[in-house]
Amino acid sequence: MLLTVKNPVANIYKKNNRNSEIVTQILLGEDFKCQKKIGNFFKGYKTYDKYKGFIKAKDLYLDKNKKTHKIISRECNLYKKPNKKYKLNKKIFFNSKISIFNDKNNFIQTNNGWVLKKNIKPINFKTNHFLDNIKLYLNTKYLWGGNSPQGLDCSALVQELLKFNNIYCPRDSKDQKKFFKRKISIQNIKKGDLLFWKGHVAIALSNKKLVHAFGAKKKVVIMGIKETIKKIYSKSKLPLLCVKRIKKL
Repeated sequence: MLLTVKNPVANIYKKNNRNSEIVTQILLGEDFKCQKKIGNFFKGYKTYDKYKGFIKAKDLYLDKNKKTHKIISRECNLYKKPNKKYKLNKKIFFNSKISIFNDKNNFIQTNNGWVLKKNIKPINFKTNHFLDNIKLYLNTKYLWGGNSPQGLDCSALVQELLKFNNIYCPRDSKDQKKFFKRKISIQNIKKGDLLFWKGHVAIALSNKKLVHAFGAKKKVVIMGIKETIKKIYSKSKLPLLCVKRIKKL
């Protein structure tokens, strides 16, 4: 059974227990393949990356409407009516997928409420470079298993940026390292290249700077490439393993 996420963001757990480790998250409008119901949870996987785990049944619903648009702002206010006076105490986030049911006064109506048109683009829209959206995540708190501007980890930052530009990317850094085949020397690194350590990934902004969701800083930060390599080795004794280039940008 294929169900859709109805809340702004939902946790996917390692076990069917809300106190279990959060392994990833799934955003509004994304689909989850339910294989088995266990108590208040569904066991299954995200359709986008086949990431397995358990999700609360209350976070899902059957939605047969085609998702035609996506959210392009960091977070987007919801309104009960197409008027700014009727703002709800609820937001949806960057990369969420939505259906459109109505259009009025610079607002569009979704399953969850009305949003301003300026916050959406067609589902196939992409920027010139996947890093064009990095400003939306700067200073976002580091959250293990997180996938939203409320909190995310290093590999989710890579995945969400690429996903927005319709480039497939696995969820975990170890799988990203395997998936992207083209290896680059550190001397030839350029914007968009991925730097891998054991259990960590960063994205080059240039041949001197990178950006990553860095646990040691507890947020998404821009740092020097040489500085980061030294810092990670001095702190964890982990050397830079490789640099990979994404073929399709």
